[in-house]
Order: sequence, then C-alpha cells, then structure tokens
Amino acid sequence: MTERVREFLIQYGMLDPDFDILKCAEAMCLEMQKGLRGEKSSYPMIPTYLKTTGNIPENEYVAVIDAGGTNFRSALAHFENGRCVEERVKKAGMPGIGKPATWEEFIFFVADSIEDLMPLTDRIGFCFSYSADITPEIDGRVNCIDKEVTITGCEGQLVGKSLCDELARRGYTGKRCVILNDTAAVQLGGMAKHLMDGYDTCFGQVSGTGTNTCCTVPGEQITKLGDSAYDMIVNLECGMYDGLPQGRFDRELDLSSHNPGQKLFEKMTAGVYLGELCRRSLCQAAEDGLLSAPCAEKVRALPHIDSVAPDAWACGERLDELNATEEDGVIISEIAGFYFKRSAALMCANLIAMAELTGAGKSGKAAVYAEGSLVQRNHIYRPELLALLNRNLRKTLQRDEYLVVEENTTLPGAAAAALLNLH
Repeated sequence: MTERVREFLIQYGMLDPDFDILKCAEAMCLEMQKGLRGEKSSYPMIPTYLKTTGNIPENEYVAVIDAGGTNFRSALAHFENGRCVEERVKKAGMPGIGKPATWEEFIFFVADSIEDLMPLTDRIGFCFSYSADITPEIDGRVNCIDKEVTITGCEGQLVGKSLCDELARRGYTGKRCVILNDTAAVQLGGMAKHLMDGYDTCFGQVSGTGTNTCCTVPGEQITKLGDSAYDMIVNLECGMYDGLPQGRFDRELDLSSHNPGQKLFEKMTAGVYLGELCRRSLCQAAEDGLLSAPCAEKVRALPHIDSVAPDAWACGERLDELNATEEDGVIISEIAGFYFKRSAALMCANLIAMAELTGAGKSGKAAVYAEGSLVQRNHIYRPELLALLNRNLRKTLQRDEYLVVEENTTLPGAAAAALLNLH
C-alpha cells in the first residue's frame, strides 16, 4: 500500500496501524465465553440443539427445504457412499415477494412443495434463514422475516410445528422436522461432503451478503443451559460483535442503515456493505484532493454500489470507469482492496477465537466450511483469508486449520441435520 493511501485510511480511523489479529481474537474469545454463560455479550452464542456426533445413515430418505433470501428450494435427499443425493428438486420464488403473504399462505406453500414426498419419509430438514429462536425441540420460533420478503403474522410462530400441523391436516401424520439456519447448514453440509477427509473439528462460515459463523461447542462450556446442555452446534451470530473500533466511514454507514448501532461486525465485513464503504472513502479522497479533478467528478457521481465493481478495481480492472491518471488508478485500487483485506483479517480473528474456544486443531485437522459470494467469488478476500490463517494459526499457534470453500451445502446440511437428530 502506498504511503498516501495508508495515511488517508489512518486519518479517518479505517486502518489501525496497531491492529493485532491474535489480540483481537483473544478479546473475541472472552466475549464468546460470556455468551455461553448467558452474560451480556455481543456474541449471542445461540444454541441450535443440533448434534453432530454419530454416523449419517445411508439410503434413508428425508425431505429437505431451503427458505432464505428470495429463493425457495425443496427436494428428497439421501446419502449414498458418503455423498448426498438430491432428487425431485423444486425451485421457486419465496411467497411474500412483490406483495405480502400471510403465515398460513407461506406454510401452505411449503407443505405443497413436499407433499408428494410424504409417503417416502417422516423426517424433514428445514433450513430457515430468517431470524428465529431455536427451541430445545429443534423448532424455530420466528422473530421476523425480512430480506425483501413480507410474511404477515409470522412473529412468534413455530416453523416446524406449523408445517407438521398442516401436513397432518392433509392426512400425513407423525411427521418430524428440524429447523436450522444457513450457517449451521453449511457446517453440517460440509461435514457430510467430507466424511472421509479426516477432519476432527469443523466450523461453518458464511461470508457473502451477510456474515456469520458457527461451531460445535462442548456441552460443559454452554453453562447457560445448565444440566440440559450437550455437545451441539452453537450459532455465534458473529455479525453482532461490537468490540471493534469504528472509523469515520464505518460510523457514517451505520448511521445511514436501517438498524443503527446493530450488527457492527457485519457492517465491517459483509459484501452488502463493502461497496458502500469503498464509495464513501473514494468520495472523501476526492474531497481531500487525492484524486485528479476529472476522476473526482466521476467518483462523486457514483451511485450506491455493491462489492462487484470494487473487486474489479482492486484487481486493476475497470479502472478506466473512474481514473484520469495512473495515480488515480493506484489510489482507487488500493482503497477498494483494503476493505476486502480488512474483512478477511477480522474474519480470521473470529476463526482463531473459535479455535481457541473449542480447542480445534490441537489434536488433528480442523476445517472451516465456508460459503457465500465473498469467499466464493471475490478475488481478494479468499487468498487473503487463507494467507492470514496460515500465518497466524499454523505458524504462530501451531494449529492446522483448512478453509474448504463450498457451494450448495444447505440441502445436504438440512438432510444431515434431520438424519443425525431425528431417530
């Protein structure tokens, strides 16, 4: 990074020259422990009640559902030779897009999607990627449904019970359902895909539009559950962590968001925000005279942008959209690349904290199963995260942890959740 860009980022508090990944991880780990004890913490450490132990039975069918964002999928799944096989896959848009739908209409839609599978299985794995509190029965009590989807009357409803009641009304009694979110599905789906790879510990990571992680935590550490605790996946909701100093553009973005003061870690790391952080930084660079006058004029005219254009700029591509001089291009590229690198450094600290919390990697290989647009498609984020994990885990802490980038793990994860937890 050139000195001019470095000084600019330091001036506005975006780059902390004294940032230490291991010290950051230590603070995060302490906050995670508070969350497990039920103390006030910005790491909620939400129990999922999902067990990960045992063997996934083969050739046993389960209905699987993935409802998240604006898309809906369902299928019939089973495992064969350690591989998840999906049949009768259906894809559709979520109810509640364009015009509101009621909770009853949503459940009717879900039941319709799997009704033809009910003669073949009594187990359902449902990846429900909206805000819900998981109950000890592994059902989900809805807090809200968002992401451009409007479902009225959803608050407080039990997802699995509502679906099983509707199926029973149609004559399919005795059906059982587990509810999990997308991050837990990534962890379980990765586990199911890599049964033979020898990992003794694994984490789930979503780095895309949003940010989250999860891991299996020993029951004795989940003291807020008392005697009912056992080894289970815990959803960290790490996007809510608020222990990091914010720079000026972080604060401006937060104040302009629909939830000021919330999800501060996510706003510093998730793809949906990185383009806007880059845009605000470039506008300030234009005001400060770092960019030439013709370039500054183009920068000021930039609309709200996602992370796709900054990814290209960081790689030295599409710079002619903005720059007027070679120096303009260098500054734009370095500012854009900085945000992806900072996101990777903060995620690395979070993963190290999880390794410390669980003891991962001390006695064998640990895997991070990761999914999402940043880790799958961004050209800067993934190699930076890999390099930081290698430098800080393998060399400094003598741990082995591997980043395994996945695709389409939600349905296999939902299948594994049902097969391991519904006997």
